[in-house]
Amino acid sequence: MTVGTTLRHGALVGLLLVLAACSTRSISNSGYDPGYGRAGNPMYRGELSEYDVLGVDRTGGFSDADIQKAMVQKQPIVVKKGASVLLVQSGALLADPDMIAAMEKYYTVSSFSGVPLDPPVMGQPPRPPYSQLFRMAAAKGGYETVIVYWGILESASKDLGGKAISWVPVIGGMVPDETRHMRIRLTMALIDVRTGQWESFAPEPFDDEATSNQHGRAASDQEQVASLKAKAYRAAAEAIVLRYAR
Repeated sequence: MTVGTTLRHGALVGLLLVLAACSTRSISNSGYDPGYGRAGNPMYRGELSEYDVLGVDRTGGFSDADIQKAMVQKQPIVVKKGASVLLVQSGALLADPDMIAAMEKYYTVSSFSGVPLDPPVMGQPPRPPYSQLFRMAAAKGGYETVIVYWGILESASKDLGGKAISWVPVIGGMVPDETRHMRIRLTMALIDVRTGQWESFAPEPFDDEATSNQHGRAASDQEQVASLKAKAYRAAAEAIVLRYAR
């Protein structure tokens, strides 16, 4: 093996190690992820399609005239304090308790399932889009607005010098040997039940950093997740009030 080949091989190995230390997971599948794509929620079945939730025809069955008409008909969405809201977390059977608590400071809230439905059996008619399903459920319950949100947790780990002695059976496992950087990003969609018109925005993302050892890795990770979710959910609820409680 030549020197050049050795250097390229070393650079590739280094890149793979960096990538292995990074991961992304849904807020609805936010259990401890050791970096192999397993976040530990057996109920998780993926995310809702934004196209279906917002009532956008992915087949392109619309014309320029339809687009112009939608622009003319668009009205600002208003969600006054105390209004009734149907809250949906993409990928989750119910919205996270911290999000419900944050929203209940300003609104009357009920949570609805955001677990994707199974595809229709062959021969059965296609199901209506989620936009209609959510609006009908909200209308029957007397809710004026549907709020659907998506979220991801991005993690990146950095080895510390302590990993050099992590082979020591007991003591090594207690030495802090990794710093995990974590960020949460949310996307919020507000849908007017009467008209189907919608607006979307992304609240401020939040970051956190924590150092852990081998034995406390999972607990440290979940503390970070809980802290970031609580901060992001409070900020999202406050942002909705500032933007839409006219």
